[in-house]
Amino acid sequence: MGNVYILWHTHTDENLDGGEDIKLIGVYSSELLAEEALQRKSKEKGFKDYLEGFEISRYILDQDAWSSGFVTK
Repeated sequence: MGNVYILWHTHTDENLDGGEDIKLIGVYSSELLAEEALQRKSKEKGFKDYLEGFEISRYILDQDAWSSGFVTK
């Protein structure tokens, strides 16, 4: 099985609807490529002020990433 690496950025702000702005930056075939994308984005307007918002997640292809249901209020 192969892996993909997803680069996310989350910005928390009470003024935003829901309090968060989550961006899917990209999907990469290696962790190195995801790290390189993070380095590029970390220099751009907005992102450079919220570096702690970056996250790289590894996902296995052809496998469920969520293994259970969910609960509502």
